[in-house]
Amino acid sequence: MTHTLPLPEFTHERVEVITGPRSGLFLTVALHSSALGSALGGARLWTYPHWSDALGDALRLSAAMTLKNAAAGLDAGGGKSVIRLEPGQTLDADQRRAAFLDLGDAVQSLGGLYRTAEDVGSTAEDMLTVSERTDHVVGLPDAAGGAGEPAGPTSLGVYESLRATLERVTGSSQIAGTRITISGLGQVGSRLAQRLCAEGAILTVTDVNPAKKESATRLGATWVTPGTERHVPGEVFVPAGVGGVLDDETIDALAVKAVCGPANNPLAERSGADRLAARGILYAPDFVVNAGGVIYLDLEAKHHGTREEIMQRVSGIGDTLRRIFDDAEASGTSPLVAAERLAAERLDAARGARV
Repeated sequence: MTHTLPLPEFTHERVEVITGPRSGLFLTVALHSSALGSALGGARLWTYPHWSDALGDALRLSAAMTLKNAAAGLDAGGGKSVIRLEPGQTLDADQRRAAFLDLGDAVQSLGGLYRTAEDVGSTAEDMLTVSERTDHVVGLPDAAGGAGEPAGPTSLGVYESLRATLERVTGSSQIAGTRITISGLGQVGSRLAQRLCAEGAILTVTDVNPAKKESATRLGATWVTPGTERHVPGEVFVPAGVGGVLDDETIDALAVKAVCGPANNPLAERSGADRLAARGILYAPDFVVNAGGVIYLDLEAKHHGTREEIMQRVSGIGDTLRRIFDDAEASGTSPLVAAERLAAERLDAARGARV
């Protein structure tokens, strides 16, 4: 379940909120910005205590997608869709199909201003269902001629971001012998854990799903009880689960030099970036770190380069982060402010060109 987070300032272009006519589920599509082009952001199928929590998550995530796509240099705006499950609710195959057909209709109603893709709780196969109702969907299965699973590119971007972050706080980008803690072993976190262990990292991991412990042990990682990972000393803490985990209490408990991970909106409050800085902990902004998947999906959909060329572009996330760290140091601001400034420059230029 997502942590309760404050609502963002409402600067969205359009927000659709419906009860799915087939599924009966609460569903929202939030279009934050199309200044740089058709918005791109995934469809989240997740459990929320109340429908307003699902709406708030869509508003936050869509605004973060605007920053992510702009900072990544994509000609794509920011949007997000959320399908809400009630606590304890599960879907059988027919109900799941109904939910994603409803999503397809909702996406189609925006007339191409928003393109959806898989996200937490959804799959490439779900996007194939969405494609029955709209063409404005990316990340279809490979077998259907689509780009397939974006978790691999996302994981690569996080890996390159980790190397850039380590370089800044330790003087070396070497993974071997580095103490890293990963909180969350989903599609991205598990891929990252495998790569880091293979390169000799001293890895500590956790996940709310206790079944993940066995795979962590096979990797050679140390498993800790969820909620205790913030106390583990090391070089980098990697939030790779739900948003809002970096509240004041967690930040004050961290015993690391840096935070760098793929979780969306990991800061419970924006002031957390300053709190981390005050403790001497370098923060790598999430919307820069986790942009590998959206870079891959957008460029694949637009046929901008071979897959090898696109993955090279994903690897460049590390260099983007290095520039952000340099800018933050030169201007005396946090990396979060520097990353937002990078995104704002592209957005302002695009809006100016429209006038």
